[in-house]
Amino acid sequence: MEQQQENSPIEMALQDYKEGIGFFTEKMPQIAKKYNAFTEACFAKGKLSQKEKQLIALGISIFSQDEYCIIYHTKGCLDQGCEEEEILEAVGVTAAFGGGAALSQAVTLVQETIRDLSGKDKQVQ
Repeated sequence: MEQQQENSPIEMALQDYKEGIGFFTEKMPQIAKKYNAFTEACFAKGKLSQKEKQLIALGISIFSQDEYCIIYHTKGCLDQGCEEEEILEAVGVTAAFGGGAALSQAVTLVQETIRDLSGKDKQVQ
């Protein structure tokens, strides 16, 4: 008998977001199409790399306490080849501006996302 693997809370949050966007796109296709085109243009390589843009987006997500975006942009950072140290340095800059509330998101959700999506069993050091 095949054992089904449980999705992690991070994977479930990403799936929830994907389903929510799908539902919104069904109900509001013109708005979704324009929003998607806008964000694709914003995240396209330009003078800033896509990696740098993901780090910026992660910092804004942490500062605004948006858990879905924190997970999504931590994944974006990893997908763009960011090392843990680069992500945590961006977190530090965000905490310098956003204080303890920003840091609390980093020491919990960002690190959990890094561990989960990069397959690490140990705590980020």
